[in-house]
Formats: sequence, structure tokens, C-alpha cells
Amino acid sequence: MSTGDLADDYRRHGLAARVGFGERPALLVVDFVKAYTTPGSPLYAPPGVPDAVRASVPLLAAARRASVPVIYTTVAYAPGGRDGGVFVRKVPALLQLTRDSPLAAIVDELAPMPDELVIEKKYASAFFGTHIAATLTAQRVDTIIIAGCSTSGCVRATAVDGMQHGFRVIVPRECVGDRAPGPHEANLFDIDGKYGDVTSLDEVLAYLGSRS
Repeated sequence: MSTGDLADDYRRHGLAARVGFGERPALLVVDFVKAYTTPGSPLYAPPGVPDAVRASVPLLAAARRASVPVIYTTVAYAPGGRDGGVFVRKVPALLQLTRDSPLAAIVDELAPMPDELVIEKKYASAFFGTHIAATLTAQRVDTIIIAGCSTSGCVRATAVDGMQHGFRVIVPRECVGDRAPGPHEANLFDIDGKYGDVTSLDEVLAYLGSRS
């Protein structure tokens, strides 16, 4: 079954409805750290992640113009990964992400402003073990726009948990990236079918522009 036929089948069976944009969005920039964009890093993931970083530059600028809250996540572990649980055993490449490693820093192209929140996490979802849900709720956010990597890992987990915390989830497809196109496309399809709306970057930019 082709992707188009499968999408039609999902809709006929009551999946892939649209949640749409709400009234109070926030931008979550998930794990766009240098480990995924630096040649030689075990986590280096070209061309998907570097392309997604570049596509996210106008997204971030539009969010700032619209005075939309921007929250970043990064990943950092204690030496030896003793706070990483089973995750670092399953993905030992994560052990390079320590607080003193330059690879754990957010990419220069999307560097946070001094008043933008950066939250350190240990696991895939931006919500698991962090205060992001409480922070968003306190700001009366109803919509989260997710940019970041990887599509099949931390982006997907954040989309699922975002929906489960009651937020509308929007994923601009150009602004998320993965190590390989297969997992990337499969997880975009699954997010769009069950957890949020996968949209074009242009659609999100138009929405944010209407708020500026």
C-alpha cells in the first residue's frame, strides 16, 4: 500500500483528524545540540539533522517576533552516565553528552536568548522528568510547535507526551530530522496519524506571522 493510500485508509477509519492551532503557542526546540551536527561525533546525523537546523532558523525568528515562548531541551549526564538509566545502556553514544562537553551545547544557529528557558533532560521525551508541562500550563499555552531531533526518538516521544498532557501538537516537517529517511518518514506519518499535526514550515510561519 502506498503512503497516499495508507493515509486515505487512516482517514476512512477515523485516524489523522486535525487538531489545528490554538490560541497560545510555544516553540519547543528539542535537542538541537552540536553532537548531531558535528562531523566525527558518534551522533552526527547528516543530512537530516543539519538540514532541520537550517530550516528552524526562520521558525525561531518568527516565534520571537510573535513573542511566543521558546523552550529548549538539551541532554547531559553525570560522568559514566549513572543518571542515564537503561537509556544510556541502550544508546551508549549518549555517554558523550556530559555537561562539560561542547557537543552537548545547543547549535550556534539557534542559540538561546538570555531570557529563553533551557531544560536539561535525561530521557527521550522533553516532558519526562522535567518541569516543562507545569511551565507551559502556567503560561496558559495550549499549542506546542516542535522542532528538533531525532524524529523517531525525542521528537516522537515529546509529541506523544505533549498530546497526553493536553497540548495541541504541531510538527513542521522541515524542522525535524533523523539519522535516516526511513525512520524519519515513518514517524512523521505516525505522529500525524495519532498524536498531532505534521504541517509545512510555511503553514507554521503564516500562523506565527498572523500573531506578530
